Amino acid sequence: MGHVPNGNASIVSLTLVLFAGLCPLGVTAGAEDALSSARADTVDVRRFGAVGDGTTDDTAAFQKALDAVGQAGGGTVYAPRGNYFFAGHLNVPNAVTLAGLWQSVPAHNGLRDRGLPKPTDDGTTFLVTEGAGREDGPAFITLNTNSTLKGIVLYYPNQETDAEPTPYPWAIAMRGKNPAVLAVEMLNPFNGIDATRNERHLIRDVHGQPIRRGILVDAIYDIGRIENVHFNPWWSMKPKLFQWQMANGEAFIFGRSDWQYVYNTFCFGYKVGYRFIKSDSGVCNGNFLGIGADDCHTALVVDQCAPYGLLITNGEFVSFHGPDPTMIEVGKGNTGSVRFVNCAFWGPCNQIAKIAGTGTVGFGDCTFTQWGGKDGTRPAIQAQSGTLLVRGCEFRQDRPQIQLGKDVRRAVITGNVFTGTQRIANESEGNVQIGLNSSE
Repeated sequence: MGHVPNGNASIVSLTLVLFAGLCPLGVTAGAEDALSSARADTVDVRRFGAVGDGTTDDTAAFQKALDAVGQAGGGTVYAPRGNYFFAGHLNVPNAVTLAGLWQSVPAHNGLRDRGLPKPTDDGTTFLVTEGAGREDGPAFITLNTNSTLKGIVLYYPNQETDAEPTPYPWAIAMRGKNPAVLAVEMLNPFNGIDATRNERHLIRDVHGQPIRRGILVDAIYDIGRIENVHFNPWWSMKPKLFQWQMANGEAFIFGRSDWQYVYNTFCFGYKVGYRFIKSDSGVCNGNFLGIGADDCHTALVVDQCAPYGLLITNGEFVSFHGPDPTMIEVGKGNTGSVRFVNCAFWGPCNQIAKIAGTGTVGFGDCTFTQWGGKDGTRPAIQAQSGTLLVRGCEFRQDRPQIQLGKDVRRAVITGNVFTGTQRIANESEGNVQIGLNSSE
């Protein structure tokens, strides 16, 4: 080798160290070799006995590697290309990353669409089997403080594509402080991510088709972050499975979360796209930007939220199937504030919004189309009670626009554009201001 300047020598040395950690040896390392590997920043799980042949149970080998790296102070356990079979579950220690080869979340809808990649064709795929038939077992992967799951595919090979789904526990549980899930394909878990009892979780670039629940957020007292998460029926749209999902599935569920941030999320084919609940820990407030729900029986449901509110901006909501297709439903128990700004709603649905409770619901600079039910007589917005604000919105059909029930306490309906005549039914006994609207 020729002369290497001092400035490059350290780079060459570092490259050799990382290569040694990444390069599979093909044999199980001894205890001394394993501990030596664990001291490197990145170690190959195959050095701890993982096989990745799709049939050998790799649970113990993975956990041994994770524990060794955790005891060494943290680092990355790397799972190279392979199909890793798991009969058990994994716990990722503090400051440890469990990583596969994917740098961006992949798509494997080859089980649904002939000729496209299948989950076992390429990359790093985890075949999950533990807990079939019950939801209350341990999550397949539990993340802890500063631990990360990145670049892998989660696939439940025993889940049938055209049958009522088999229950399983959560695929991922996020605990501690600052756990992260990055560039992960959750192809077909029954329950996806349990993002409860942690601080500052980060869920970014996650796609797939969780069947019963996608993400549950609760008991969060410091800011949680969810970005670029899309749930599409990549795995199966066969009738028995998909009809069950649409009758029972909930994509995003939010309980207590202080300052939750959600950006660029989407779901297709659920009973409820986004649900806000009151849990034992409390209710949610947060900033929801660029969220979407397509072909959900109800796109967004608010059972209860915080008084300082849900700020929902640039949303797109579509409902046209189910017993009563509706974009927005605010329940009788809600006392908080919900604001929709620059959002678009279309169907064909029965109504855009059904509103109850004693809280405030506002629509500003929104676009409404394709409502009214089969006969076109239902109002787009139906407020039974509480406070309603509708300002600067466009109603693009000549159908009833707004109905105010007798228990509506306050309403301001101003500056809107109506196609056809203004049709606002006001039965309220409260303080209602209607004016400066433009109709044809």
